[in-house]
Parts: sequence; C-alpha cells; structure tokens
Amino acid sequence: MIGAIVGDIVGSIYEYKNIKTKDFPLFQPYCEATDDSVMPLAIGQAILETREYPDMLGSQAVQCMVRLGNRYPNAGYGGSFMKWLRKARYTKTPKPYNSYGNGGAMRVSPCGFAAASLEEALKMARTVTEVTHNHPEGMKGAEATAAAVFLARTGKSKQEIRDYITGHYYDLSFTLDEIRPVYRYDVSAQGTVPQALVAFLEGESFEDAIRNAISIGGDSDTVAAVTGGVAEAYWGVPEDIRAQAEQFLDPHQRSLVHAFEKVFPGK
Repeated sequence: MIGAIVGDIVGSIYEYKNIKTKDFPLFQPYCEATDDSVMPLAIGQAILETREYPDMLGSQAVQCMVRLGNRYPNAGYGGSFMKWLRKARYTKTPKPYNSYGNGGAMRVSPCGFAAASLEEALKMARTVTEVTHNHPEGMKGAEATAAAVFLARTGKSKQEIRDYITGHYYDLSFTLDEIRPVYRYDVSAQGTVPQALVAFLEGESFEDAIRNAISIGGDSDTVAAVTGGVAEAYWGVPEDIRAQAEQFLDPHQRSLVHAFEKVFPGK
C-alpha cells in the first residue's frame, strides 16, 4: 500500500500541471497525500477489520471510506464521490453511482497484498469497488490493478503479468514513448490503468517506474498510485523513499500504514 501512497504524493503536484520528462525532483515541498492515499488507507483498514468476517468487507469498506473521507474532506475527491460521501452521512448503505472512473483502481492495492490467491484478490477488488464504481469499466480497472499487484507480490515475472493482463483485461502492446506526446488528462479507468501498468512494466526499479508514470502526464497522482502499488509488490519500496513519503502523512495515516503492514508485510 505504501507504494501507491508514494506514487500519489510524488504525482500530486503534476495532476493539473503535467510534465513529459522523467527528470524531476521526486519529492517537493508542495507535494501532498491526496484522495489516492486516503482511500487505499480506508480499504486497508476495512480488510483488517473484517479478517474474521470476510463477508462484511463490502459494508465495512463503505464505513471506512466514509470515516476517512470525512476526516480528510479536502483530499481532492471527484465530484461524484463527494456526493456519495455526503449521502453516506444520512444512510449506512449509499448506492453506487455507475462510475467508470479510475477511483476504484487507485484504492485496491491492499487487496493484492492481503489476498491468499488470485481468485481472492479479484473477489476482494470487486467487493470494495462495486459499492461505488459499479460500471463494468470501473470494475475492470480495479480487478486488473489488484491482479497485477497479487501477481507481482507472488513472484510472477513481468512477462507473466503482461500476459495475464493482456489476456483478461487490456491491450498493453503500446510503449510509453509512443503515447507520451499525445496522452492527456483522463480520469476513466480504461484511460488510466493500462498506461499505469505499462509504466510499471517498462520500469527498471521502483523509483524508475514512478518516474515513468509521471512522465506521461494525465491524471498524474492516480496513474502513479496505480503504478506504485504494483511496483511495491514487485521490487519493494526503498527505505529512503518510504521515509520521505511518510513525512507527508500525519500520525493517523502513518499508523494505518503500519497496522496494515504488520499483518500483510510488503516486500
């Protein structure tokens, strides 16, 4: 999960001011943890709270997202998710809103780290996504992300990960150099997840993968969050990068990261 948070923090200042290069300071004073950090924390918390009651994961994911969403109301949520949060104040079962946005994908990396099998990773991803992003494309993006994290975590090669995603979800036959000149801001799952996965596949290290993600532009913090979750599962997060990222988290956020990693340690 910390990998997704690193990607979010690094990309936070480029979301509306894209850069098309890998040459930039990784962390800068105006970086921040956005909704792409808050929501993975919520899903991680829900997973921990339902370990003995897995059938309650969906409802608990709602409660945790609402809890943290209200604790961090200015994290930069999308308009539809904000409306969902407001409705959730008055009902315990707010309805999903058929979103095909990338918000489902950016928050599911904890599923890939917690699952005991690929099938369980996909089931968990569907469960925590359908409560908001129940459009087929929104679900597809979340499943593909969780699958990539699980496969990377369990020692599959990049080629095996590429083959699985290509066979079940997206065409990944493009390169970053091909799309970089034309790729633009896109909040859809189908316009974010394939690009983020190729950024990981072309990476030579965790940091290089994050730089790849930022270098194509688009919805930079979300692209890098998706890339970062998979890159963490594959390489782990260097201690110096983790230490810098944690400086942008408050004590409560850090405690949620550490609680999750105590049970589901990363690489």
